[in-house]
Amino acid sequence: MKVNVKKLSENAKLPAYGSEYAAGADLYAAEPVCIAPGETAFVHTGIAVELPAGTVGLVYARSGLACKQDLAPANKVGVIDCDYRGEVLVALHNHGRETRSVERGDRIAQLVIAPYYTAQFAEAEELSETVRGAGGFGSTGSK
Repeated sequence: MKVNVKKLSENAKLPAYGSEYAAGADLYAAEPVCIAPGETAFVHTGIAVELPAGTVGLVYARSGLACKQDLAPANKVGVIDCDYRGEVLVALHNHGRETRSVERGDRIAQLVIAPYYTAQFAEAEELSETVRGAGGFGSTGSK
């Protein structure tokens, strides 16, 4: 699949996969930023993407950054719709107790491109029955 990427900044780097079978392509910071404990900062990537119709870009945390530096996307999973043409920003939240710095060129998140379905929602008087039924949080396991 070909994805067109437009650099909006001279400091921008194209997304890149870290290994042959990586599902997520690394996104890079285009400018430095400091994030205080408990704060969220929008980190510029300096790129815009043209995702194919019927796909979505999902922005996930990088495990090393989240586990070692306490930085992860504030919205847990960012969504880039295929018709969006603006700059890809990553809202990084500092979950730790120390101010963290992100430098230009640092890997800040990973982009997974996936197909999606568009549903036609229809109001119904009844829904089909299942074994689970209306069981909610924690209802399918004992732990």
